[in-house]
Amino acid sequence: MAYIGRGTESISNVEVLDNLTFNGSASYTLQKSSVNFVPSSANNLLISISGVVQQGNFSVSGSTITFDTTVSGSDTCDWILHYGTGLITTVADGAITEAKLGSNAVTTAKINNGAITSAKLDSGLALGKIGQVIEATNGSMTTNISSTSYTDTGLTGSITPSSTSSKILITINFATTMDGGSNGTLGFGAIYHNATTNLRERIAVYDTDFGNVGPACSIQTLHSPNSTSSQTYNLYAKTLNASSLFRPNGVGSIILMEVLA
Repeated sequence: MAYIGRGTESISNVEVLDNLTFNGSASYTLQKSSVNFVPSSANNLLISISGVVQQGNFSVSGSTITFDTTVSGSDTCDWILHYGTGLITTVADGAITEAKLGSNAVTTAKINNGAITSAKLDSGLALGKIGQVIEATNGSMTTNISSTSYTDTGLTGSITPSSTSSKILITINFATTMDGGSNGTLGFGAIYHNATTNLRERIAVYDTDFGNVGPACSIQTLHSPNSTSSQTYNLYAKTLNASSLFRPNGVGSIILMEVLA
């Protein structure tokens, strides 16, 4: 029985596929503009063979359509319509392809929080690399250091890296003076790792006839602990002359930043 109803060409968002050439087989390849076409489902296809509209008497797998019976080579395919885009209520699994997405269709609001992982980011993107920042202060650091060996001042901070490939940027700021001893005496400050390893040192104060030079001091270094365990960094200090008193004073601060790989 021929199809009775409104013109099928007026159905919203119909895709017109290439006509099939029958050869007595039951299975054929669906194409659109000579390119294999994968329909949403068999229910989305309407086919006219020798003037008779076919629907429900075939199945699809990928771009292959298989009729319930063989189709004679003498039959003619009048047209094939893929319909239902904008009309179906449930989208078939795998039906939405990359080609179906419009430009700028996916907005930030449509991306679930935490859905984009670091593995999905291009390695060439110039993104922020700071994983965490920790600051510690000490207003009562050890004063009157007269040792010529490095001594713990009491200013310390700890951080736990999230990855073994992370680096730790350490910045220590403090003020200091020096009393006693002879002119030309130097005071040194150093960043220690886990109270054992001297990572970076610098002259913190220089005692002259005109008083102390360099009472404000900042020491900075980048360290690769290669660990995800807690890492401790300390300010150590010493004096060049044991008769001098190296005095860190005021509130010292230590800032630890995890720099991600």
